Amino acid sequence: QVQLVGSGGGLVQAGGSLRLSCAASGTIFNINTMGWYRRAPGKQRELVASITRGDSTNYADSVKGRFTISKDNAKNTVYLQMNSLKPEDTARYYCKVAVGAVEYWGQGTQVTVSS
Repeated sequence: QVQLVGSGGGLVQAGGSLRLSCAASGTIFNINTMGWYRRAPGKQRELVASITRGDSTNYADSVKGRFTISKDNAKNTVYLQMNSLKPEDTARYYCKVAVGAVEYWGQGTQVTVSS
């Protein structure tokens, strides 16, 4: 079993920055992909960014140039550095980790950007 513990959300003014982190613990043999998703009120959950075992990254168009995903393999932790935040970035952010063929989700952390 794998547990994901996230942190770093909060309230920030437009133009500000936040850094999210998500640490995986438990029986971890083979992490394939780590990523961040978000769900805004009234909208479907969407991919924000992902990073593969080989460090290939993928970003939603809406966050390219503003957000950066990274990971620390030794700590089984994935990060999301969010800069130049906009009110439309307001959402609950979830981390997802794929271990082998199994996907695990964190509980989510709220990010609120005020205008």
